[in-house]
Amino acid sequence: MTFLATVLPLFAAEDSAFVVFIKKDTFFAVVLFVMTLSAATLVIWRLWLNFNARTDLNLFMPRFQEVLNKEGIEGATKFCKAQPPSEVIPTKLFVAALENNKSGMAAMRRAMANTVEMEILPDLNFLLPSILAVAKIATMVGLLFTIISMIGTFSELGKASGGGGQAQASAQIGLALFATMLGLLTAIPLVFTYTLCKAWIHKFELKMKSAGQKLLLLVQAAKNQPAGAQPSTPVAGGRPVMAGAR
Repeated sequence: MTFLATVLPLFAAEDSAFVVFIKKDTFFAVVLFVMTLSAATLVIWRLWLNFNARTDLNLFMPRFQEVLNKEGIEGATKFCKAQPPSEVIPTKLFVAALENNKSGMAAMRRAMANTVEMEILPDLNFLLPSILAVAKIATMVGLLFTIISMIGTFSELGKASGGGGQAQASAQIGLALFATMLGLLTAIPLVFTYTLCKAWIHKFELKMKSAGQKLLLLVQAAKNQPAGAQPSTPVAGGRPVMAGAR
């Protein structure tokens, strides 16, 4: 409560220190506000891309296996290509493997590894360098504006005489610190978002490796399945289970 009681008056009233900062140092305030708005846009954009990139493998894999058993590799490839483009596991990872199935399992593994390295990971890291750059720059820009403002304040303090001049200079120093505060308020959420996104990408990469391994098992089982044999049941624990198996 003490912290809120100290901070809120700086922003709430019309004659608050924050409003005075905006009116007096308009250029600094505009630059910092534009930087904050740009940062918020980058964060929302990246989070939206992450949300759309998700694929529920618990729902997709049984459907994929059913298509693979009924229509073969070609039908399974068409099924994966028909998925939404945002679902990168079926549309990119699985398609790359299935299109190289005639060259063997090793070729399918290489195709998936190349797709992850050259296509999927660059897409997942899209905007993250910009987010990190803005996070690092925001603090330095805020500090730069604070120093510029304080240089002018100390220059005026040297010319002023009497207690009134010192009081005015103290108020100007307080206003100058708002630039540093805005820079930190911009940088802290960006660093937090960047860290969370990198952790999400690592988990997604593990998910792709697991999905790729399941795909190889399914394709191998489909190739080894004798003609006229009953199709395998949906994947259980990452391995295809043949109907009637005990």
